[in-house]
Amino acid sequence: MKIPLLFKFILLFFILNGFTPINSQRIDESRILSFEANPKLQNIEFYWRDNDNNLYGNIGNLNLELAKNNEELIFAVNGGMYQKNQNPQGLYIEKGIIKSKMNSVQNAYGNFYMQPNGIFYLTKHKTANVCTSLNFPKNKDIKFATQSGPMLIIDGKLHTKFNKGSQNVHIRNGVGILPNGNVLFAMSKQKINFYDFATYFQQKGCKNALYLDGFVSRTYLPSKNWTQTDGNFGVIIGVTKKN
Repeated sequence: MKIPLLFKFILLFFILNGFTPINSQRIDESRILSFEANPKLQNIEFYWRDNDNNLYGNIGNLNLELAKNNEELIFAVNGGMYQKNQNPQGLYIEKGIIKSKMNSVQNAYGNFYMQPNGIFYLTKHKTANVCTSLNFPKNKDIKFATQSGPMLIIDGKLHTKFNKGSQNVHIRNGVGILPNGNVLFAMSKQKINFYDFATYFQQKGCKNALYLDGFVSRTYLPSKNWTQTDGNFGVIIGVTKKN
């Protein structure tokens, strides 16, 4: 049987450029609360303890502290998994200072250890990135970083351990990098499995995205009438502006 010439060209294109299976599933975006931030133009920072070394613990406490300095919190979300004492579970860098070291444990129980896990970080040059923990660039340009896991999207593909139709559902939040370099934060409004949550980031065009946390997740986004200020967790990621 002769193969049509057009088909040959299409086949050759995929061979030369590499074939990435397309996930045809579409996620109803009304299920997701999202916020897009431009790291070049907006102030994105990570918070854990105040100047007196007291834990912020939740978005409400952070909001009150920022207000004292005439800063308005326009968005916030809990920023990664933490231990029982509310210390970061893995790497945490704040304003260029390493406050918690990289967690390189490979074989342990829990979402954090579902390999590969990853790191969301901001540089001093106002760029944002998500990468696997193994690919984290250890240099002086890192201003903020938080380690969590698992990765949701890796080089445009869903994490291989996620199963379509999985009954493992929870409230989930995560972060990804859009094609234009902006940061996409997202939290499910209702319980969702990893596969569907990761698919949301994929359909938005993120090449890499990271899971931050589960049922404890809280998001503060007054522009969308969503103001969760309670909780008792570790790192908080906030976007602020000066009043």
